[in-house]
Amino acid sequence: MQSGVGQLKPLFYAFTIAWACLAQSVCAQPRLTVESSLVWTDSAKWFGGFSGAEISTDGTILTLITDRGNVARAQLHRAVGKIKGVELRWHQSIRDANEVPLKPQFRDTEGLAISADGQAYVSSETRVHVIKLDLLTGKTVPLPTHPDFALLRKNKGLEALAIHPDGRIFTLSESRGGQSGTTPITVFSDGQWKVTHRLPLSGPFRPVGADFDSAGRLYLLERTLSPLGFRSRIRRIDLNRNPVIAETLMTTSPGVFDNLEALTVWTDKSGATRLVLISDDNFLPVQVTQIVELLLTE
Repeated sequence: MQSGVGQLKPLFYAFTIAWACLAQSVCAQPRLTVESSLVWTDSAKWFGGFSGAEISTDGTILTLITDRGNVARAQLHRAVGKIKGVELRWHQSIRDANEVPLKPQFRDTEGLAISADGQAYVSSETRVHVIKLDLLTGKTVPLPTHPDFALLRKNKGLEALAIHPDGRIFTLSESRGGQSGTTPITVFSDGQWKVTHRLPLSGPFRPVGADFDSAGRLYLLERTLSPLGFRSRIRRIDLNRNPVIAETLMTTSPGVFDNLEALTVWTDKSGATRLVLISDDNFLPVQVTQIVELLLTE
């Protein structure tokens, strides 16, 4: 019996070490926890349909666009770091180059990105293009287009827009864009668009919002609708690889959140990465404008 036990000990120790290593690797995986969640209401007719957002570097000011061609700015009121209230500062309609409010076919503005120097850019879903936006006047100037944009299906245009710390503009569509199972990542640099990567679309989720952190890592908000409600997924994309490496940080069950569609990333004073998400209520009484802040732990 003693010899049998002696033979089992090395196997027991090997199993224990392997299990400890596995547990350590699991615990080391990044995870997102909900820090704040609240519903924002306003009686104004234009209010709702928020589809794109950017947050200030101190996490207090939100700039937002709606999918009916409006831009707004709001103050976030915090207590012990958590969002406790939202105060609307101003809003205005997005206008064309002649300072006329956008025509209906151009109002489906979906993605918002603001560069380090304060220049804003907006992507559109129905008439697929990207425009420069003057936040003070609402006036816009279109950027050059890309031939592939014309191939995107109606209501499946450029949902997500983000600016890399080096100034390049990245956009993604909900559509597969010509190749089954993937969607193109298209980048604007040196005055032209170029498809640099193709992102695998796994499961039913489709991209709706994106942003970079200060280290140049791309965070992608994806959405799907089930019979029991909306589901959300957040992935982090390593663009230094081709094919890209996509790491899933969160996947929600149906109905946990509303129709989360906008994503913006910032770094707090402790150096932690925070993600702020806003829902599009589709101007329906059964939905709400929800603001959710997530804390990333690594």
